[in-house]
Amino acid sequence: MATNSSIEWTQSTWNPVTGCDKISPGCAHCYAERMANRLKLMGSRRYSAGFDVVTHPETLDIPLRWKKPRTVFVNSMSDLFHERIPTDYIKRVFESMNRAHWHTFQVLTKRPERLAQLANEFNWTPNIWMGVTVESKLFRSRIDLLRTVPAAVRFLSLEPLLNSLGALDLRDIHWVIVGGESGPGSRPMLKAWVAEIQVQCHKRRVPFFFKQWGGVNKAKRGRLLDGQEFNEMPAEPFRPAPSHNTM
Repeated sequence: MATNSSIEWTQSTWNPVTGCDKISPGCAHCYAERMANRLKLMGSRRYSAGFDVVTHPETLDIPLRWKKPRTVFVNSMSDLFHERIPTDYIKRVFESMNRAHWHTFQVLTKRPERLAQLANEFNWTPNIWMGVTVESKLFRSRIDLLRTVPAAVRFLSLEPLLNSLGALDLRDIHWVIVGGESGPGSRPMLKAWVAEIQVQCHKRRVPFFFKQWGGVNKAKRGRLLDGQEFNEMPAEPFRPAPSHNTM
């Protein structure tokens, strides 16, 4: 339930929850659903329910076992703010992130309404980054809800980018990731949509990370924008290294 990651903007994934439901157009070709169903067919015990929402409390202490600091994408196979995940369990996930203060945790949701409702119940230590997915103009309101959350780093995942987002309000946003859809049935992403976001980030001095053009063969299309890789990341606050008694 925790692995090294091939996702360009993180180092590891940690999945104290698996499973989700489709709630917006960006979910149509969900990679996590494909992977979960494949793992179920392979006989994986933790994916015996396929893509149904399941909590895995036995995984909550995994980050505490990693002594070397790393960047961790939380719930790459789910959404921490899914309505079927008990609030008390979300609090336990936050407590694990609070205790493992030497790691950076990246949490991403398409459910900012619940995030905003619960935000004041959590301890937002500086190592917890919070983001929302915005795949089209219809969901730009997610950015406004993210702004209400007291995270040290608030970020946007504009992936899969399905149309032009127009003028973005990037106030109090610290990082922007953009990427095209990949895999079977992937929908195209136009260069103009990406370029207008990059220009806005540059003007606002918001770090811009271009993940991929996507497509069925994403490796072939690469991740260059006008011949350049954009790997910008937000500045990390200083945090002490783990002590020997973290367990």
